[in-house]
Amino acid sequence: MMLGMWSLLLLWGLATPCQGLLETVGTLARIDKDELGKAIQNSLVGGPILQNVLGTVTSVNQGLLGSGGLLGGGGLLSYGGIFGVVEELSGLKIEELTLPKVSLKLLPGFGVQLSLHTKVGLHGSGPLGGLLQLAAEVNVSSRVALGVSSRGTPTLVLKRCSTLLGHISLLSGLLPAPLFGVVEQTLFKVLPGLLCPMVDSVLGVVNELLGTTLSLVPIGALGSVEFTLATLPLISNQYIELDINPIVKSVAGDIIDFPKPPKPIKVPPKDDHTSQVVVPLYLFNTVFGLLQANGALDIDVTPELVPSNVPLTTTDLAALVPEALGKLPLGQQLLLLIRVKEAASVTLQNKKATVSIPANIRVLSYRPKGTPEALFELNAVLTLNAQLAPSATKLHLSLSLERLRVKLASSFAHAFDASHLEEWLSDVVRVAYVPKLNVDLDVGIPLPKVLNVNFATAALEIIENAVVLTVAS
Repeated sequence: MMLGMWSLLLLWGLATPCQGLLETVGTLARIDKDELGKAIQNSLVGGPILQNVLGTVTSVNQGLLGSGGLLGGGGLLSYGGIFGVVEELSGLKIEELTLPKVSLKLLPGFGVQLSLHTKVGLHGSGPLGGLLQLAAEVNVSSRVALGVSSRGTPTLVLKRCSTLLGHISLLSGLLPAPLFGVVEQTLFKVLPGLLCPMVDSVLGVVNELLGTTLSLVPIGALGSVEFTLATLPLISNQYIELDINPIVKSVAGDIIDFPKPPKPIKVPPKDDHTSQVVVPLYLFNTVFGLLQANGALDIDVTPELVPSNVPLTTTDLAALVPEALGKLPLGQQLLLLIRVKEAASVTLQNKKATVSIPANIRVLSYRPKGTPEALFELNAVLTLNAQLAPSATKLHLSLSLERLRVKLASSFAHAFDASHLEEWLSDVVRVAYVPKLNVDLDVGIPLPKVLNVNFATAALEIIENAVVLTVAS
C-alpha cells in the first residue's frame, strides 16, 4: 500500500480577520477549516463536479480515484497506459487505490495547506514467478495563486507543481535490484504528469464550491438577492472569512436600497469547529422594502376575512366612538383598507427582533352591491414581534402583534379620540392582517450558499443590528 500526501499551498490573502467588529453592512461568512475539508472530501466521493471534469468515472466507487477513473483500471496507470514500460518488465499495475482523506491547515494571513492522503497498492507478476506487491510514498507540493474570475468569484490558479518520490517497499515477491531501480525511475518520471492534473481537479472542486457562495437567489416572485464579494477573503488559523455584499433587487431589476447602519456590528468570536453566517439588519430592512414596493404589506379587510367573534359593523363601532358614524345607520358592515406607504423598519437588539410598520388605515361602510362610504382615516404604527427560524438555505420570520397605536388623520363626521379603537383594531389585525404578512414572509431571507452548509440545525443568536447563525462542523 502507498501513503500519498498532496499538499496545496493556497496563496489566498495577506490579512487575518479582525477580532470583534464587522466594518461593513454585508453578510459575513466564516468557514471553518473542517467544513472546507469535508466539502472537498464529499466532492471526491462521487461528486458530480469531478465526474464532469474527468468524464471517466463509471465504476461502483464513483470517485475520482475509482476503477475506471484517472488512476484505476483503464486509466493512465492501467495496462497499456503510462505504466506500459514497467508492465513489460514485471506486469505491474495498480490494483488497489482508496479515495483520499482530506486534512487542512490554515496559514493566517497567507493561505491554506491542503493534504490529501491515499493508499495505493501495485501488484504484478515477478520475473521469477509468484505475486509481486509494491508500496511507495510520494509527496506532491503545489503553489496556487488567488485570482478573480469573470463572475467576480474567488478562483485558485495552479502556478507551480512538483513531486517528491519517497520510499518504495517490496511487500511480497522477488524483484532484482536492477528492475527495482527501473520501477523507481519510472515512478519518478510519470508522477508529476499524473498527480499535477489531480491538483487541478481538486482546485476545480474548491473553485466551484466557492463560486456558489456568490450567486443570485430568488425571493419568491418578489425579486432576488445577489451576493457579491465585498473584499478579498481573509484567513485565520481556524477559518476563512468572506465579506459578502447582498444586493436586493425587484423583479424589474431595480435595487432596493436603505441607509446603512451608522456604526459597525460587534460580531461575537467564532468557536473552533463551527461555521458562522452573520445576517445584517440591512438585509432585513431591504427585504421588507421589497415587500412594501410590491404592495405585499397592503390589505383590504372585508367581513369575509374575519371570524364572527371579531366585530366589523357600524353597530360595534358606535359602541366605541359613536361620533365617528355621523348619520350612518347601525348594522352596516365595515371595510378596512390598510396601506403601507413608508418603509417598515426592523430592530435587532437584546436578543429580540421586532418589526415596526407605519400604516394608513381607512375605515369605510361596506355594502357588497353598493359603493363604500368613507368614515375616517387613521395613522397607525404596528409593532410586531418576529420569531426567527433557520432552514437549510433561508432565515424565516413569523410575526405576532405586540401593540398597535393610532391617531386620527381625518374624519367625515366628527373628531374623536382614536385610542378608543386600538383594542378593536388590534383584534382585526391579529386575525386578518398578521396571517397575510406571515404568508408573504414565507419566502424567507436567503442565506449565501457557504460550501452547501445546511443551516437548518444552526444555533441562532440575535445581537445588535444582526443575527448570527452557527453550525457545528
